[in-house]
Amino acid sequence: MTKPAACADTPFNILVNENGLLFNRLKLVAEQVHHQGEMSGGLRAILRLLDETGAQTVPQMSRARAVSRQHVQALINELVADGYLELADNPAHKRSPFVQLTKQGKQAVDAMNRREQKLHLKMRQEVPDAELLAAARTLRAVRAMFESEQWRRLAKSLK
Repeated sequence: MTKPAACADTPFNILVNENGLLFNRLKLVAEQVHHQGEMSGGLRAILRLLDETGAQTVPQMSRARAVSRQHVQALINELVADGYLELADNPAHKRSPFVQLTKQGKQAVDAMNRREQKLHLKMRQEVPDAELLAAARTLRAVRAMFESEQWRRLAKSLK
């Protein structure tokens, strides 16, 4: 009789554990690459999101990042105070202005991208682009599954 695999040995748990370890390591790497203490990962993520998508409202950003509006608003407030973001009128909603990059914010994103490109060029001999892209596809597929209606139904059945 075959002994059932321990929970920690399942492919799902191996992925979850590795993802947690990688997340923590990437936080450390980001602090090293982006000069520890200069700007938190959450602040950099907001700047990067707005650079990629253009102006958005706080509720749009909170949905995109799957975090609370209050958390996003606190980050926005800090970035506005530091001159990286500005608020613009939203004709569709009087109480939810658009948030957009300032010139200083765009320069900060460009500097982040240059530092990360430098890191990428140095590390690609150890981890080729094809492997990075395959890992990203796998993570995207797992995330999409957890964002699906099928998952919502399954999650309800687990209670």
